[in-house]
Amino acid sequence: MRRLIVLPLAATLLAQDAQNPVIRTYVQNVVIPVTVQRDGHFITDLEAKDFRVLDNDKPQDIKADVSFIPISLVVAIQANSATEQVLPTLKRLGSLLEGLVTGEQGEVALISFDHRIQLLQDFTNDSKLLNAALEKLKPGSNTSRLNDAVIESTRLLKRRPADRRKILMLISETKDGGSEGKPRDALLALEFNNVIVYPVNMSRWINKILKKPDVPQPDPFPVAGRPLPPGAPRTPNTLAQLGGTQGTMGNFAPLFTEVFTGLKAIFVSNPQELFTRYTGGSEHSFVGLKGFEEAVGAIGEELHSQYLLSYNPSNKLEGGFHRVQVIVNRPGLKVKARAGYWMAGMPE
Repeated sequence: MRRLIVLPLAATLLAQDAQNPVIRTYVQNVVIPVTVQRDGHFITDLEAKDFRVLDNDKPQDIKADVSFIPISLVVAIQANSATEQVLPTLKRLGSLLEGLVTGEQGEVALISFDHRIQLLQDFTNDSKLLNAALEKLKPGSNTSRLNDAVIESTRLLKRRPADRRKILMLISETKDGGSEGKPRDALLALEFNNVIVYPVNMSRWINKILKKPDVPQPDPFPVAGRPLPPGAPRTPNTLAQLGGTQGTMGNFAPLFTEVFTGLKAIFVSNPQELFTRYTGGSEHSFVGLKGFEEAVGAIGEELHSQYLLSYNPSNKLEGGFHRVQVIVNRPGLKVKARAGYWMAGMPE
C-alpha cells in the first residue's frame, strides 16, 4: 500500500518504508502571466471567465487576478570590461524604475555581475538609495556569470512575501561566460519560485566596437624580419602599416569575428531567450539612452497590463515538461504567456 501526501513545493521523493512506503509529491500553484493585445495595444478589461488554460491539453480550474499586486524587482546588471561604455547610461535607471515599473508600492534590489555577484542594494523603495547604488557600477573583469546572477537574483526574490509579484530585469548580453550554474539550474529556480524574467539586451557587437582597445603588444618580429618595397625606410611606422600591428587600425577585429560567427551563433543556446520564453516575460534591447528608456518603459507598460492566472494542476502526477496553452474567448486577440513548466514525476 502507498499513501500520497501533497506538500506545497515542486519536487518528488519516495520515503523508504518496507511495510508502508510513502510517496511525497511537492506541488505548488502554477502562475501564468498573460498579456493580451489587439493591434499592438494591451487589452485590460478581461475577466476570469474570458480565459481558458490547458495543461498538457487538459482543462484547468483557474483563478485570474486582475487587481494590482505589488512588485518585487531584482535588477541584475552585467558590469564587466565589455560594458564599460554602456554603464553610464544605466545609472539613469533609478528614476525610470519607480516611475515606469514598480510604482509606489514596489521594491527594488540591485546586483551587478562579472566574475563576482555583488549585491549593490537590497530591497528598497527609496530612490536615493537606488541612485547611490547605481553610482557604484564599475566595469570589472572579462567574465560574465549570467546564469549564476539569475540564480542569485531568484534566491533574493524567494525571500519576499508570497503575495508579491516577483520580477527579474536582466540587463546584459545574451551569452554566459564563466558561470558555475547551468541554464537548466537557473530556469528551474525561476519556475519553482514563479519569477518572470525581462531581459534588456546589451548588443554584443556594439559593446565590442565601443570597448577600449587593448594595450598594443610589442611586435614579436625584429625590424629586419619584414620585407619592404625596394627603397622603403625601415621604421616602426612603415612596418606597422604593412604588418597590421595591434592597435594601428582601431578595434575592428571583434566586429569581424561577430559577423563570421553569426550563423554559428544560431545553434548556440541563448540563456536569455530560454529564461524569457519559459517564465512569460519579453525581451527588449537598446542602443543609447533613448533606446534604454523606451525598453524600460515597455516593460513597465506590460507589467501593468498583465493578468496573473494561477491553478493547482489537476494532472500533477504527470512528470516532465508540462505544455501550457492560454485561450481567450474573444476573437482577434493576440495572447502571450509562458510556454510551460517542469513538474517532477512520480517514482516507479
